[in-house]
Amino acid sequence: MDYSEKITCNMYFATITVVDWIDVFTRPIYKDIIVNSLKFCIANKGLVVYGWVIMTNHIHLLIGCDDDHSITNIIRDFKTYTSRQIHKAIEDNIQESRKDWMLNRFTFASLYDSKHQGFVFWQDGNHLLEITTKEFYLQKLNYIHQNPVKQGFVKNAEDYVYSSAFAFGTSEALIEISRY
Repeated sequence: MDYSEKITCNMYFATITVVDWIDVFTRPIYKDIIVNSLKFCIANKGLVVYGWVIMTNHIHLLIGCDDDHSITNIIRDFKTYTSRQIHKAIEDNIQESRKDWMLNRFTFASLYDSKHQGFVFWQDGNHLLEITTKEFYLQKLNYIHQNPVKQGFVKNAEDYVYSSAFAFGTSEALIEISRY
């Protein structure tokens, strides 16, 4: 099989990282905000998801969009919305033992960024890499799926619920995945 064939749609590998690499996504409540926002972007903003994973301090996505939307606008809106929702969820979470420390880090990060007022949750930039060949697509999809295994979260990629590897192995997928 020749995996070097050209990709005919606009597809990107994106890494979106929490400021200071803070391990926020250790609790389902925060990961669920990401999942629900991705679902909203799929249903309402033209986002197409080919692969995804939520790690403790960053997310990886294999994404595209329909012709009526801009991938950079979708990511901008996604980051804006999720940063506010996660910040509020941390503030409201009485069980969050690291609440004060995390909120202070987000506030501190905003002191050096005139674009943000009050707090910064996501690092600037999206680190978008255009997927141009099937070989590159498969490499990035494998990277996404193996992240939780390499970190020791699970033994098998398909056992990690907050990943498209789980979606490929079950009908209980959290996010609708488009197949390349």
